[in-house]
Amino acid sequence: MVRDPFEIGDIRIAPGTRQTVDLPVSALADHTPVHMSVHVVHGKRPGPVLFVSAAIHGDEIIGVEIARRLLSAPQLGTLRGTLLVVPIVNTFGFLNRSRYLPDRRDLNRSFPGHENGSLAARMAHIFMAEIVSRADLGIDLHSAAIHRTNLPQIRVSASSPATLELAEAFGAPLILRAKLRDGTLRSEARARGVDALLYEAGEALRFDEMSARIGASGCLRVMHRLGMIGARGLGRRAAEPVTARETSWVRAPASGLLRLFRETGEEVRAGQTLGIVADPFGETEFEIPAPSDGLILGRATMPVVNEGDAIYHIADVPVTDSGHRLSQLTADLEADPMFDEDEIL
Repeated sequence: MVRDPFEIGDIRIAPGTRQTVDLPVSALADHTPVHMSVHVVHGKRPGPVLFVSAAIHGDEIIGVEIARRLLSAPQLGTLRGTLLVVPIVNTFGFLNRSRYLPDRRDLNRSFPGHENGSLAARMAHIFMAEIVSRADLGIDLHSAAIHRTNLPQIRVSASSPATLELAEAFGAPLILRAKLRDGTLRSEARARGVDALLYEAGEALRFDEMSARIGASGCLRVMHRLGMIGARGLGRRAAEPVTARETSWVRAPASGLLRLFRETGEEVRAGQTLGIVADPFGETEFEIPAPSDGLILGRATMPVVNEGDAIYHIADVPVTDSGHRLSQLTADLEADPMFDEDEIL
């Protein structure tokens, strides 16, 4: 039995083929057209429809690299079902190296959108109508905001045990059971019966190899769990993900120059010194103690801080004797058959 073509926009993609489809959005002020481009891989055999999106925040570019690697994976040659990859959702922010749209709206607080609303609302509406409405599951790729970095992690709601199993299959070091926020893609997709995994890794406007590898291989592992691809060529992780339900922020006790002593992925115990804030003259210094045991899932990268700035993000998990969960992944990453270890970003 021959599958039907996949229809999106006004384009029909035949089974066993792939095509990039440009969905019209708007135009730049100089009349240059702007599109939301989606690459469709329509398998010969039936299966789920999965969307993978990146750069909803225009400066979170690590997801664009992950999408590129995913689309280059040889496993897609025998795909069951359909893969929809949108490497750059927020084209305006991407071109301007900005998290936001030109009117300073956050696209990931504008879902489900409206066809006659603001630019953000219109983009959100297009994504919901053309991508989410056709999908069974999504993976949304993000990084930390500017001047912060995140440990590779999957954020998922507790709405579905099956979705939690997919989060575990992804293979990121940390699974965060995060509540849904109104206006986000994850929240509005769930309201329409489509669960989405949210991958957070690295920092804005930067690539890093570990985040890219974990992200690309994680997408393929999810596809394997869904039955879309086989297991051939997929690496395995020896380290099991750790799951957290609660997190807390450690904030700067004063303004000044920040020296950080702990990295993302490190485990800390209550009372350990995380860093020091000092004034420019060296006359006063304030130590920053860990408020509780846990795992560092994010930290600041800017050495100049104001009182109250977020410095460390700590997940409430039991600590181990190793002290550094992320180091457990190193050997597996180097042995991952998906990638050439000499590849340069």
